[in-house]
Amino acid sequence: MSFIAHYLPRRLLSRLAGDFANIHWPFGLNGLFNGIFAFIYGINLEEAEKPISEYPSLVDFFTRKLKTEARPIDSHNLIHPCDSEILQHGRIDGKMLLQAKGVKYPIDVLTHDPYILERFEDGYYLTYYLCPTDYHRVHSPVDGMITHAIYTEGDLWPVNPWGQRNIESLYCKNERVYVEIASAEGPVGLVFVGAMNVGSIVLNFDTTIKTNQMRQAKTNKYLPPIEIKKGQELGHFRLGSTVVVLYSPVYADHIEKMKFNRRFVKMGQGLLP
Repeated sequence: MSFIAHYLPRRLLSRLAGDFANIHWPFGLNGLFNGIFAFIYGINLEEAEKPISEYPSLVDFFTRKLKTEARPIDSHNLIHPCDSEILQHGRIDGKMLLQAKGVKYPIDVLTHDPYILERFEDGYYLTYYLCPTDYHRVHSPVDGMITHAIYTEGDLWPVNPWGQRNIESLYCKNERVYVEIASAEGPVGLVFVGAMNVGSIVLNFDTTIKTNQMRQAKTNKYLPPIEIKKGQELGHFRLGSTVVVLYSPVYADHIEKMKFNRRFVKMGQGLLP
């Protein structure tokens, strides 16, 4: 796997996968392909906003919205921003975050923000892995104001368990977008990490950031900041990937009391017991 992954044209394959997923198939074939995809990955069709035949392409089905009642938002709590598996979590002690056992990566390189530790040192981080089965829209874990977003160009290594174990600073090598939200309790940051076969990362509030197309870093500051409510959608992946969420120190003592008896979480569920 290691040898093959190093020599694959990852960007080209990801772009082709995105192009294929965007095909609008004639004669009802969209329903057939969507149905096969749902069957393979065990997707709960009862949660989808529309019948499977009404999604004209695989990517439309993959990025489907859900019925409002499918993901209730915890009103008394920080919430998980996406359906996912929690891979890592812990204090931001120094600038290194844990990727996998024995493998770490620097937070300032991840976010492409040299001053990130001024806001998040001694804070808390959680790493969410979205597999193809999951609902792929990412929502705000807090009420607040979006202050800025940073796009960082990069590769598109797979972010599956093999990639997490074998690619040093994997998330820092891949294309990514960092979004920061100013909340009443301090800043919260979300890093959308691209991956092989991810067609793109789409932000609801900023259409000028176009992933898998741009070739240099870009920082967008929002004046005035953009209001966002807890549970409101921030953006989505066009295929599966990873989100790293950063919480400032004021949140850390509370989050550290979490009882992670759920490894797999749903968007809208509260973080705290």
